[in-house]
Amino acid sequence: MTNNSFTPRVFSGIKPSGGLTLGNYLGAIKRWVDMQSPDTDNIYCAVDLHAITVWQDPKGLKAGTREIAAGMLASGIDPETSILFNQSQVPEHTELAWIFNCVARVGWMNRMTQFKDKAGKNAEKASLGLYAYPSLMAADILLYHATHVPVGEDQKQHVELTRDIANKFNNDFGVEFFPVAEPVIEGPGTRVMNLRDGTKKMSKSGESDMERINMLDDADKIAKKFKKAKTDPEPLPKTLEGLAGRPEAKNLVDIYSGLADMTPEEVIAEYAGAQWGRFKPALADLAVSKLAPISDEMKRLMDDPAEIDRKLAAGADRARSIAAPILDQTYDIVGLLR
Repeated sequence: MTNNSFTPRVFSGIKPSGGLTLGNYLGAIKRWVDMQSPDTDNIYCAVDLHAITVWQDPKGLKAGTREIAAGMLASGIDPETSILFNQSQVPEHTELAWIFNCVARVGWMNRMTQFKDKAGKNAEKASLGLYAYPSLMAADILLYHATHVPVGEDQKQHVELTRDIANKFNNDFGVEFFPVAEPVIEGPGTRVMNLRDGTKKMSKSGESDMERINMLDDADKIAKKFKKAKTDPEPLPKTLEGLAGRPEAKNLVDIYSGLADMTPEEVIAEYAGAQWGRFKPALADLAVSKLAPISDEMKRLMDDPAEIDRKLAAGADRARSIAAPILDQTYDIVGLLR
């Protein structure tokens, strides 16, 4: 059995730990909006159980989950076409994760670079959840028999682990039950970098607010941040190759291409030889036209948290209608008596 035997199904999620940034939008949410289709099941999730692998303020976690949902809805995720929910409302995620804890090998987890990066020198003090959460991520995906997983480059290793778990489960039990999901990493702007240091990824937790675009920033803030973004003294080159060794310049070109639905080559062709005094205001105007309406709609939605909660609960009901039968079959395959 190949993935062609499974219903085409997309799954992806974002952690609600801190505010949404332009990196989340271009690297994930905008792509999810573009992938929506009546011919494909699209399942999108605020992965709040992943967020608690490090301590979260309970009120902040609830607020962050609603902000993630508001950002997805305001960006164009249609809760009728797609399934939108928060992970903790579907307990099948954690039940399947335990099965996968017993399938995955410790050696596989030891190779996960994100644990090493996040735990640092204090790995002994990190939570067990932080160590084991790739197993939960595999459960998130395979609980829906997802065939495609849009992720950033930094999450590709986790999708590869998910493929290993699916293959081992199928081999261990002599079945062809879980699909081997494909990571989907494509398009300009999928890795948005810091506006003050083009060698670092744009982050919610960076020291200065000027280094990132928050999805709740108003038009004036968006314009100011792009106009003050770090650049270099050289004009834009005539070819894409001319951006080599110019991380800030490359980042701004990539952001423009992501917002304008152009390739970086097309952006360079339009602005070849342009000085930053021309390009940065153009980028600021483009960003304001694309992002300010999303920011305004997010704020409107967040003023009505009960409506967000209702939509997440409805999405969770739809998610469980897919997840529960798959978990039931998993338990039967493993031999768990109920």
